[in-house]
Amino acid sequence: MQTINPRHQFYLRGRKIALVLVLLFGMSYSSTAQNNPADNLLNYEEQWIHYGFLIGVHSSKYVIRYSDYFTSPAMDTVHSIVPGNLGGFKLGFVINMKISEYLDFRLLPTVAFYENDLSYRFTNGITQRELKDATMVELPLLIKYKSARRGNLAMYMVFGVNPSLEASGKGDEEDTTQKLELRNWNLAIDVGVGLDIFYPFFKFSPEIRYSYGLRNMLTDNTNDFSIGLDKLTTQNLGIFVTFEGGPSTKRKLGKKTKGAGQIKSRQKKRLKKGKG
Repeated sequence: MQTINPRHQFYLRGRKIALVLVLLFGMSYSSTAQNNPADNLLNYEEQWIHYGFLIGVHSSKYVIRYSDYFTSPAMDTVHSIVPGNLGGFKLGFVINMKISEYLDFRLLPTVAFYENDLSYRFTNGITQRELKDATMVELPLLIKYKSARRGNLAMYMVFGVNPSLEASGKGDEEDTTQKLELRNWNLAIDVGVGLDIFYPFFKFSPEIRYSYGLRNMLTDNTNDFSIGLDKLTTQNLGIFVTFEGGPSTKRKLGKKTKGAGQIKSRQKKRLKKGKG
């Protein structure tokens, strides 16, 4: 009897769902473009600073390196230490400052909610899980390099540093000898890509960003949970959406509201009359 691999089914369904989402997004953007033939926020870049907010979800995990002690006879009952991959979410503000035509500096004060774990697998088949959850205050400092605008779309990439400080964590008051003890601040490198979509009154930007921790989060205090480890860093993959306000391209002429395209056409007609 032929068996069906559940992973294969999930993979096929995932591809179908992704395709449907892409088609729906394309249809929605196409309808928006038809309803608004003129380009939106034409004078957006004239303003040197913009504000907004961001929301996002992420998947994070630890990256570990075993210590020499892990291979000693004292730890012969431990088969392996395996990091888990868990999700969380982030909320923050956007402060975007223009440097040049294609370069911006972005400051993103963010509150991030993390869950990470390590599974200690023993040779007798028992697994002990050490769960670490924390609320981090992050301050990504990013350079944004953007492409030339095509209609209401522009691609961009971001890169920079992301310092973070732990605001609170579960079990902060517990005996540190009975849990994995980590440092309360971190420094990471962030790299990402995104898409700027200009609407009449705001800019919407979906973005994917990868963060790789540079600091060894293990403390100098060792116990049963950390003695088999020499280094522990973090990595994080996040999907964000940002909303940034901008100057309106619509102006009131008399009792009627005219768009930027209509204003330009009127100006051209006046110039032609002047030459004539």
